[in-house]
Amino acid sequence: MVVRAGPRTAGERWATVPGGPAPECGELGAAVIRVLLCDDQAVWRAGLRSILEDEPDIEVVGEASDGETVIELARELRPDLVLMDLRMPRLDGVQATLRLAGPKAVDPIRVTILTINETEEAVLESLRAGAIGYLLKDMPAEELVDAVRVTAVGGAVLAAPVTRRLLDRFSSVARRQAGPHGALGQLTRREWDVLALIAQGMLNHEIAEALSLRETTVKSHVSHILGKLGLHDRAQAVVLAYQTGLVQPGDGEPLGGDRAGGRRRRSGGGPERPPGDPAPG
Repeated sequence: MVVRAGPRTAGERWATVPGGPAPECGELGAAVIRVLLCDDQAVWRAGLRSILEDEPDIEVVGEASDGETVIELARELRPDLVLMDLRMPRLDGVQATLRLAGPKAVDPIRVTILTINETEEAVLESLRAGAIGYLLKDMPAEELVDAVRVTAVGGAVLAAPVTRRLLDRFSSVARRQAGPHGALGQLTRREWDVLALIAQGMLNHEIAEALSLRETTVKSHVSHILGKLGLHDRAQAVVLAYQTGLVQPGDGEPLGGDRAGGRRRRSGGGPERPPGDPAPG
């Protein structure tokens, strides 16, 4: 079953931007975020639509009840974000995410998983498939809305229980490995800093402020980091940062903290550097 929502009027679509033109679609705090829902439970979709459309900057552009249909609708409607359940008929959420956001996707669309499944296997499969966020259905409505805003513009958000599971696992792995920083040895000192802040949940403009850089410079660093490490997106970068021991639990606020998508700042000492690596001048 598919239910499509018509677009809002021009007067509703854009938030006010004093002294400037209408912003690009999907720009945080400026334009209406277009969301496509995918869940096999009609009652759940109706409740989720109600929560999201109560926000002036979010519009639900369509609904799908299975993985095949969401792929068709996503390619037709080009939403800013797909909220995807995992267990669905015809095609499950992981496979649908892989086709929409995976490394072989020709024109990828951002996907955030929204499910009741918080097992490590489900989380890792989803992130490897290209999901940029992993949320749980029992999270507070306010945190869900904030997470939609963050992931719609490329930020990575993991629900708090999911984050704790991953941190426990990867911290244990890092402690057992010799030379936990080996995978990151090809990064420059500045890229090392940027990756550490990505892992703490910061968006590009927040990283730019923290490191006194231009946002365009940060975007360039992020692109180089993903390319050098063979990663598809920021969510995979977060996983690698914890897996290699670059970031440890307690280094600033973890993803999925008290306010999903809120500002995360470094702890007083900043991100750990590679052994023997001096601070950038």
